Parts: sequence; C-alpha cells; structure tokens
Amino acid sequence: MQNRYTGDIGDFSKLGLLRALRAAGFSIGLNWYLTPDESHNNDGRHVSYLRQDEYRECDEGLWVALKAIVEADEREVRHMENGGILRASFFSECLDFTIRDGGMERRCMPRAGRSARRSEWFARSLDAIAGKDIVCVDPDNGLVVPSAVGRPKENKYVLPEELAAYYAQGSTVIYYQHKARRKDPFYAQQLERLLGSHPFPDASGLALKYKKVSQRYYMFIVQPKHKKSVERALESMLATPWGNHFSLL
Repeated sequence: MQNRYTGDIGDFSKLGLLRALRAAGFSIGLNWYLTPDESHNNDGRHVSYLRQDEYRECDEGLWVALKAIVEADEREVRHMENGGILRASFFSECLDFTIRDGGMERRCMPRAGRSARRSEWFARSLDAIAGKDIVCVDPDNGLVVPSAVGRPKENKYVLPEELAAYYAQGSTVIYYQHKARRKDPFYAQQLERLLGSHPFPDASGLALKYKKVSQRYYMFIVQPKHKKSVERALESMLATPWGNHFSLL
C-alpha cells in the first residue's frame, strides 16, 4: 500500500470485504504494509468508480466516505482509519528501506539493515493487531516471489513467515494478491503451495477475486474455528450487489 492509492478501487474492494466480515461479528486487524509513495506510474488513479452508481449500491456508506477523502485530496491511509469506515485495529507504520545520505539524498540501506528493520517493524505489527479474529495484510504486490527475496523492493510483498506468525496468534489471515499476467489457477495453486510448505495447522484456503476495473485477489488462510462463519459471511456478501464484483475461485 502507498498513500497515493488511498480511496481508489482497491480500497473500496478491500474495505468493503472487511466491513462485511466485521458486520458478521469478526474483529479485524489491518496492516496496510505501507511503503513510500512512488511516482513512476499512474497507479492509484482508479477512482472513476466514485462517479458510478453500480459501486455506490454495493456499500453506500463506504462509497460516500471514500469519495469525500478523494475529493478533499486527503489521500493518506490515516484518513481511512476511523470507525465510520471500518471498526478495526490498524498498523500504518511505513516500511521504508531508504536512509538519508548527507543532505537530502536518499539511498537504499544494505540487505542486513533491511532485514533488521523489517523484523522490528513486523514485531510491532504483531503487537498492534494481536488477538483479532481476522488479520488483513495489504502489500503492493502480494506474496513474495523468488526474484524479490532479499532485494530492495521486498517491502512491496508479504513474506510467508509473516503470514504464519499472524496465523500462530489465532487469526484467520487475508492477504492481498496483485493479478499480473497469470490466469486464476496460478494464484489458487500458489495459495495451495503456501499452505503445504509453511506451518498453518489445520488451515483451509479460500480465494476471492475482485473482477472489476483493476483485478485482484484476496487470499484467505482460514482458522478451523472460523471456517463456517467465514464461508457464511462471504455467501451473504455475494448475495448482495457485491456479487457483481467479487467471485470465489
């Protein structure tokens, strides 16, 4: 997540999903996986949904709140951290791998420094959202890929061991997954491999695809104690106008 994305279609889909789960009785923790804003592309400009009734009818309260943020140019995640948008515990500390070199020049810290900073950052996130039924993590790209491991852009991904740590606290975990030039089965199989290769005792997997505008996935690692309730909550959500935008894989 980057501040410049605030209020775009990604937030509408993510927060709409979490609001539905909150309405079903789950407590929610959200780690934005916030990273510094970039400027090399036009990401974050998917806000035309705020002029379309087909989105408004999904969740009018959320639509109106995000519209106000975008129109006021208050595009920082802190403006979404309120009970009117989502009753949740938030972790919005930025995972920044750059350091100042002399004056205003910034450079990326070496690998050992990045690893130490991430470990400390993640430990604080565990404390901030401990005890929540559902923990959602929102990295820019999704589950880490081999080419990003140990690299400066690793902060744009979630690590399997981080997902496992949230799960070990008793939370069902949802992670955002960017859809690149791959078909749906690739992402479903990626989730299956993750569950088979890391410690998620008795977990079941579930994948929810957001189909409109900028396609994306929300991948669930479900605690056994939550399985039936999560499935019922999603079934209820998909029976509303959200069903025109989301589908289960």
